[in-house]
Amino acid sequence: MDRSEAEAAVPATGAAGDRGFVTAEAAVVLPVLVAFTMALVWALLAAAALIQCVDAARAGARAAARQEPPATVVETARQAAPSGARVSVRREGDLVHVRVRADTPGPDALALDLTQEATALAEETVGAVR
Repeated sequence: MDRSEAEAAVPATGAAGDRGFVTAEAAVVLPVLVAFTMALVWALLAAAALIQCVDAARAGARAAARQEPPATVVETARQAAPSGARVSVRREGDLVHVRVRADTPGPDALALDLTQEATALAEETVGAVR
C-alpha cells in the first residue's frame, strides 16, 4: 500500500464529526441575539419616552410661567408627553413646577417610572421690586 492509499483508508473525522455542532451553536446563539435585539429596542423606546417627558415638562413650565390657566398648562404638557402620562403643576412662591410621569412602553415586567420636572420663574415676578 502506498502513501495515497493509506491516506484514503483513514476516515476524515473533522468534517463528518462536526456537522451537529453548527446546529447546536445556532440553536443557542439565535435566541440570545433575538433577546439582545429586543432589549436594545426596549431601551431605545424607554429613552425616547424619557426625552418626551423632558420636553413635556419644559413646555408645561413655559406655559405656567406665562400665566396660562392650569387646564391649558396640563393640556400643553400632555400634548408633548408620551401617551398615558400624568402631569402635575404646583407653584412655590415665584416658581412654577411641572412634573410629568410616564411608564415605559412594553410589558409590565419591564416597566420603569419615568419622571421629569421643570421649573420656571413666573413672568409677573420678573423685574418686580420687593
